[in-house]
Amino acid sequence: MVHRSGPASARPRGNSPVRTCVGCRVRAEAGELLRVVLVDGDLAFDLRRRAAGRGAWLHPEPGCLDKAERRRAFARALRVPGPLDIEGLRRDLEQLVHRVTGPGSSRAGLDQRKQVDPS
Repeated sequence: MVHRSGPASARPRGNSPVRTCVGCRVRAEAGELLRVVLVDGDLAFDLRRRAAGRGAWLHPEPGCLDKAERRRAFARALRVPGPLDIEGLRRDLEQLVHRVTGPGSSRAGLDQRKQVDPS
C-alpha cells in the first residue's frame, strides 16, 4: 500500500512549482503562467520572474485577463487598495501572444515548447 499525503489535487504534478491563475482560478505549473507585478503603480508582466515583491499569476489568455479584471483579482492578489488599470497589461498580453504565435496562428502555440534540431 502506498501512503500519499493530502489529496491528489493538492500535490504538484512535476518538479516545478504550482500556482493559481487569478483569472480562471485553475492551478497550473508556474511555467504555464505569466507573473504580474506592480511597478510604480502600474501592472506589468515579470517575464524573467525575478522582480521583488508580491506577484499574481495569469494564463497568457485574454479570457483569463478579463475574468481577473471582473473579479478585481489583481488588487487582492497584490494586496493594494483600489482598482488597478489593466489596459497596459492588456496591450502587453496581445503583443506577447502575437509575438509567440505569429500572425494568423492560433493561441495554442503558447503551450508548445520549441524543439531544437539535433543536427
